[in-house]
Amino acid sequence: MSEDSEEEDYSDRSISDDDESDVDTFMKFVSDDIHQCTILAADAIGDPFFPRTTQILLEYRLGRWVPRLREPRDLYGVSSSGPLSPTRWPYHCEVIDEKVQHIEWTPFFPEPVYVPTGLEVEPVYPNSKEDTVVYLAEDAYKEPCFVYSRVGGNRTPLKQPVDNCDNTLVFEARFESGNLQKVVKVADYEYQLTVRPDLFTNKHTQWYYFQVTNTQAEIVYRFTIVNFTKPASLYNRGMRPLFYSEKEAKTHNIGWQRRGDQIKYYKNNLGQDGRHFFSLTWTFQFPHSKDTCYFAHCYPYTYTNLQEYLSGINSDPVRSKFCKIRVLCHTLARNMVYVLTITTPLKNSDSRKRKAVILTARVHPGETNSSWIMKGFLDYILGDSSDARLLRDTFIFKVVPMLNPDGVIVGNYRCSLAGRDLNRNYTSLLKESFPSVWYTRNMIHRLMEKREVILYCDLHGHSRKQNIFMYGCDGSHRSKTKGLYLQQRIFPLMLSKNCPNQFSFSACKFNVQKSKEGTGRVVMWKMGIRNSFTLEATFCGSTLGNKRGTHFSTKDLESMGYHFCDSLLDYCDPDRSKYFQCLKELEEMEKHINLERVFDDSDNSLVEISLDVESSSRGSESSESNDTQTYLLKLTSQVKNKKKYLKTKRERNASLAKRQNNTREAYGKERLFQRQEESNSDVKDPKPTVPDVYVAQCFRRPLPNQGLVKIPEHIFYPRKTRSRLIPTACINIRRYSTPWTPTRNVPFKTQRNLMTNASEWLRSVPQGSFESLSPLCNLQKRKKHSELCARDTEDMTLPSSKQETVRPRPKMDANIVHGNSLQLEESILKSSEQMVPRPTKSNKKPNESNGRSPST
Repeated sequence: MSEDSEEEDYSDRSISDDDESDVDTFMKFVSDDIHQCTILAADAIGDPFFPRTTQILLEYRLGRWVPRLREPRDLYGVSSSGPLSPTRWPYHCEVIDEKVQHIEWTPFFPEPVYVPTGLEVEPVYPNSKEDTVVYLAEDAYKEPCFVYSRVGGNRTPLKQPVDNCDNTLVFEARFESGNLQKVVKVADYEYQLTVRPDLFTNKHTQWYYFQVTNTQAEIVYRFTIVNFTKPASLYNRGMRPLFYSEKEAKTHNIGWQRRGDQIKYYKNNLGQDGRHFFSLTWTFQFPHSKDTCYFAHCYPYTYTNLQEYLSGINSDPVRSKFCKIRVLCHTLARNMVYVLTITTPLKNSDSRKRKAVILTARVHPGETNSSWIMKGFLDYILGDSSDARLLRDTFIFKVVPMLNPDGVIVGNYRCSLAGRDLNRNYTSLLKESFPSVWYTRNMIHRLMEKREVILYCDLHGHSRKQNIFMYGCDGSHRSKTKGLYLQQRIFPLMLSKNCPNQFSFSACKFNVQKSKEGTGRVVMWKMGIRNSFTLEATFCGSTLGNKRGTHFSTKDLESMGYHFCDSLLDYCDPDRSKYFQCLKELEEMEKHINLERVFDDSDNSLVEISLDVESSSRGSESSESNDTQTYLLKLTSQVKNKKKYLKTKRERNASLAKRQNNTREAYGKERLFQRQEESNSDVKDPKPTVPDVYVAQCFRRPLPNQGLVKIPEHIFYPRKTRSRLIPTACINIRRYSTPWTPTRNVPFKTQRNLMTNASEWLRSVPQGSFESLSPLCNLQKRKKHSELCARDTEDMTLPSSKQETVRPRPKMDANIVHGNSLQLEESILKSSEQMVPRPTKSNKKPNESNGRSPST
């Protein structure tokens, strides 16, 4: 700086008379009190000698004042000395002055889910003008789109809730993250509630969070929310609403609790314009009279909570050294999106050696459980444990704790103030419309130019499925990149081993659908991040281990942050034993899944498809669960309703003629077989000519006098397929190595019912059907041959044998049919072994039984 250099020149030479006057002018303002300060703003002096600006700071160093520029505004966003940045609302939103705060509390015992009794009622509320409207928020519909924002929202006097009766509850939701649109009193102690859709949309009604006052103790109230849009919900699986009492918090230090009885989620009669709505009803007794209480869909975590948490980090002299808080960008409403850089201060020697890990959360504002997981991660990574220090020394963490602060502030469930889902717009070039995801993608792109990004994870909540699980990405050509796509599943498998009571690996899906190409997970994967995941946390609880049948508390969600860090250490441990162990288990899982796909009947192909395709977009990032009958029906409709192109008349005539020719040829071959049978009835051949199709069908059928083995217990399968039985011959295919070739000129003799179906074999099975029997080839749908599969093996009689026993031909025929495919399989396995290091072989064989009785 020029001022600094001039001051240094003055100190080096002797002071002239003119200079002495300037120094006197400066020193007369520098009193003993000012000398005790370290930093002073230039405008605090009040003399023409200094410029009137707040951007120049005077820092007292070694007995003299050194000017420097102030840090750019909003560079840090939070300050330990000044107030927090105020939240900005759309100008038409009404906001109360009261600041809502809750204490953090963990239940002493896990809270069980609600068990339906079968006596739950389904209230139906016809539209009646006689009902009393006790709460109505009309401010959400004043503008069709976002215009501008204000601190505090609407500045006009607020409408007060109706309070004309002593026993009427008073509702309020005009606070941060609150959501409630309308309340109608239908009986003395019964209320019909309507939640507000996301601003500037007409859908996404899932999140609710409101206040209730003027309560009466020991009175059974009924609340019914009537405008949900999802046909399935965790409330049907025992999830209870969250309840908070200010008197309970003050007297007993008790926070949010899972409360409510007679819980029922059902379809109502309020459907309009082809849309159907669903209701949630529950009964409740308030513990205190004249209390201020709250109900919520999940544990609230507001934008103000995040700012207070970051302010605490910034004011901590220890944590602030390795956690730098910056402002990534500003949203449409001019709220700040923060980005945290967590690492041990870098040295020049290892600045490029450290790999990066990226975590983001709260792109969907109603998924508050993701913020609690993020809080647990930050608490652990910023702690003083040895593992936390090791992680900070090894990685550079880039964390965006809240991607959609605008939606969080106004109480949206899924969208931003642009009325769009940000997690479908990571590929958008509209920086002004979707600033947070645009700047996040740009930040990651610039980071990848400097160092390797080893993992990206976006935290979400799920509204239909239990437990915690992950969605990953997978290439379409699995056979070519077998080792690579299995390595992408190692981290979720490690997480399931470290957290078996909460994380479910069987619920994880690894697929890329076209409708998900705009999500952060897919975009980062295509940018080159191999481990790109979405971590989904249920709104309800767990079905695993000792957590089975209970709700998740905030501590349970925070503990996932610790397990995430623990799994990251295991994944990058220089001792690769855990890594190779998980890789071996994944290879065994893939082998058994492929075998099941080959030897299962075609009736199960739809279920196999449902196990591989991730859920659709209605529950969360990827959200809709695929384990429901609705999803399977929707999947079949998508397969059947493919677009058909009309053929020309010439093409129709040609296809008709081709079918007729095939019918004549098949009929002629059948007549030829019958004539050969009649003319050569006394000829006996030990190696009869059996059609190849029949050999393939016999290979798929279980052989007599062969036991059944159970899939090993250590293989991670869904509960429905873990105890599945498969024939022994299906596992030990390679042991039948004695090939034989049937003669083609000598006719064979068999029973009449087997002979008459030879034409069906020739007509129904294509030439390429044998290729699909290879477990490593791309699987395609196969037509079901019910006539062949249903036929019993005892009906087959060979001319060379006078006994009624069946020669185990499938053992030898399998090698004929699969000659080429087995060689291809062996070559692929050898190549994968060269590409991926294999761990030490286990003594336990894959086809050993686990000791349990086989399920029927």
